[in-house]
Formats: sequence, structure tokens, C-alpha cells
Amino acid sequence: MEGRPKPAEHAVREELAKEKERDVPPDDGQEEEADPEPEEAPGADAEPEEPEADAEPEEPEADAEPEETDADAEPEDPDADAEPEDPVVVLQRERDDYLALAQRTQADFENYRKRAAREATAAGQRAKAGVVSGLFPVVDNLERALASAGEQEEHLVNGVRLVHSELIALLERNGVEQFDPAGERFDPTFHEALSTRPDEKQDAGVVLDVVEKGYRANGAVLRPARVVVSG
Repeated sequence: MEGRPKPAEHAVREELAKEKERDVPPDDGQEEEADPEPEEAPGADAEPEEPEADAEPEEPEADAEPEETDADAEPEDPDADAEPEDPVVVLQRERDDYLALAQRTQADFENYRKRAAREATAAGQRAKAGVVSGLFPVVDNLERALASAGEQEEHLVNGVRLVHSELIALLERNGVEQFDPAGERFDPTFHEALSTRPDEKQDAGVVLDVVEKGYRANGAVLRPARVVVSG
């Protein structure tokens, strides 16, 4: 029983024998020429290469935040490290500011008050001048009546003279002055020439006759005197 090979050993030996047979090179005559396989034409049956899908465009990088320059940097507060002011000094400065403001306000009010007073006075004078100017023709007519009255009308002349004197006093109380430029040099500021008349005794430009007397108030002419001038 021990001289008979075991089945497993027998199988191993058969395998080794087969491998030796395969390793022995065959004779040249016995080699079978293998039919060369026809080479495939390049690209004949080759499947067309699919174009690669368009590559997705690369997203642009987000804009980088600009670097802060010295100009954009927040300026340093020069008073940050400064020592705090003395409260007494601060109060004194505020007091001076308020005092200057009060003085300016008072000066503005005084100017306004004076201007308002001047305007009120001027308005009153204009109103007064408008009223008294209406009396000038009345006075002129009374003076003409007195100049043309005869001796037989003495009782009427006295009454007219009284009315005339009262009107002149009324004008004077309101600051209106009557002036008679007879014999003076002609001045267009105060005189209005109605006509000229030659006169051998007077030089040219002298007031010969006064047709209507002039009136002025506070240096302003309310009505120029209407005169006849030598020519």
C-alpha cells in the first residue's frame, strides 16, 4: 500500500508533465502560419470622437476689495490726544460769544428803531405836504383879491386879509414857509420862469415880478415861485 502513489501526487505529476510539454519549442516545419489578421483602416469603423462639451466659462473672480490708501484712511483726530480744556476757559468763551450776540442784536434793533422813526416822520411829512399843498391856490386867490381891491371895498378887504393871515399862520405851524423872490437872481431850484421881459434897469436873469409865491418846508421846495425874469 505504501508503494502506490497517492491520487494527489499523481495529479501534480501530470500537471508538471503537461507544463514541460508546453515549454518544449515546436519544430519549424510544424509551426502553423497564422493568417495575418487584416489591419483595420484607420478611422474606417472607428466611432467619431464626440466633441468635448464646451467647458463651462470660468466665473470671474470677485472683485478684490480695493486696498485702502492713505487718502481714504480716516484722518486721525488731532484733538484725540489733546488734553481737555479747562471748564472755566470754556465758560468764559461761551460768555463772550453770547455777549457779542446780544450786542449785535441790540445794535440791529436800534438801527431798526431809528429807521422806522425816520420812515414814520417822512410819511407824516408827505401826508402833511399833500394837505397843505391844497391850501396854496386858496392863499393865491386871497392875495389876488387883496391886490385888486379898491378903497371903496375896505370892509371886504379887512375880512379877506384876516382869512389870509390865518391860513399863513396855519401853514407856518405845520412847518411850511412862504417866500417871495422878487429882485433875486433866478434859481431854477426855487423859481419857475413863466416868461421873460426886457428891463434896462436890471441885469438879465433877475426876477422882476412874482405871479405866485413859493412854499418850502424843512429846506425842501413844496412849490417853486412862479416868476417873470428879465431877459
